[in-house]
Amino acid sequence: MSPLFLIAVAPAVACLMTLVNALTWRRGRAGARFAGSVSVLIPARNEAARLPTALRAIAESQHPVDEILVYDDGSTDGSEAVLAELAREIPTLRVIRGGELPAGWVGKPHACARLAEEARGDVLVFLDADVVLAPDGLERLASIQRDAALVTAVPRQLTGSIVEQLVLPFLLLSYLSWLPLELVARSRDQRVVAANGQVLAIGREALAKLGGFAAVRTEIVDDVALARHAKRAGLRVAFADGTKIAACRMYASGRAVWEGFSKNIHEGVGGSFALGGVVTLYFISFILPWLALAASAWLPALFPAAGIAVVANLCQRSLLVARWKQSPWGILHHVAGAAVVIAIAINSLLWSRRGEIRWAGRRYGARAARRGLA
Repeated sequence: MSPLFLIAVAPAVACLMTLVNALTWRRGRAGARFAGSVSVLIPARNEAARLPTALRAIAESQHPVDEILVYDDGSTDGSEAVLAELAREIPTLRVIRGGELPAGWVGKPHACARLAEEARGDVLVFLDADVVLAPDGLERLASIQRDAALVTAVPRQLTGSIVEQLVLPFLLLSYLSWLPLELVARSRDQRVVAANGQVLAIGREALAKLGGFAAVRTEIVDDVALARHAKRAGLRVAFADGTKIAACRMYASGRAVWEGFSKNIHEGVGGSFALGGVVTLYFISFILPWLALAASAWLPALFPAAGIAVVANLCQRSLLVARWKQSPWGILHHVAGAAVVIAIAINSLLWSRRGEIRWAGRRYGARAARRGLA
């Protein structure tokens, strides 16, 4: 076989792994119940426009919810008035007013820690303020949480702007392409981990065993850090397909996409060396096949390998359309989307090296500096 066929290896592996995950990645089942009382907890900072939809969906859940807590983390967009009105409508809703962020803490872990302190439930379900539960979403989550101490799930990602449509499909592709996701639950190895804190469920006792969110107080990517910490403590961690659990429009503009992923990618993948590997893998899997296909007009020997690689890309994106209901337009935007993701990854590296990680009106230093403050 010609060495040129190496061009097709990474795209073919990514496509086959996506097919494996399409067939095996757990989605949960309706009708299950959590063992004990349930607190649904929402950290919120300037989410006035999203909170009514999110909170009403929780209140209408088919699974009983004993209390809903929102931590209003210094919002300046009118969230206080919105929450006061919703509290009159939803009897189980309580609002916790946030104060100054303590030194050594990142905003979201601190909000989650405060919520856990105030919650009364046996099971704590953390949802981002932009997550809208399906009516049977908590039931599906409960069916997975029965055999794991910590469960996170990836909601169906909704998009609006062009940049969202280019980039958001690659969040799912990143999970699906390189790891059989059932291994997250089956393996005790802390290196075999994936997590998404948009939807997270954990028992109160398990969280206490981990030392609460204080254990990850300096982490920007707190969901992955908490999952890894749980595995180190000997707890089982599950990572679920949340397509039927909830929906989420993570970012509402191109700028928010750029800043949100710039905040997460560098630390999420494990630092500069790992980021270099991810960028290289993205390039050879999602961009090189199309460059090779174009170059085959001048170098015909490239055509067979490039053709296989491009077909693998097209099949993988078609799987996302068929199984995860992504827009078919993403197939046409594939190369441009991959290029934007690589650009964001490079920006994430620059932010981290300069100690200028920005999010939700706050700035954070590099990880080493944050840990020095803790």
